[in-house]
Amino acid sequence: MDETDERRADLVSRLEVIEAQPLPTRAQAYEGLHDELARRLEATPSAPTGR
Repeated sequence: MDETDERRADLVSRLEVIEAQPLPTRAQAYEGLHDELARRLEATPSAPTGR
């Protein structure tokens, strides 16, 4: 399993945990996950668009 597959499996596991929670808790967990993913995306160097 490569790094991408591991990250995907980790994300799926987190989503399963979040989905098992009551709605108010789930909303907070999704918000936290969104913030974390947004930070990661912003920290990733962008590829040239070729335009």
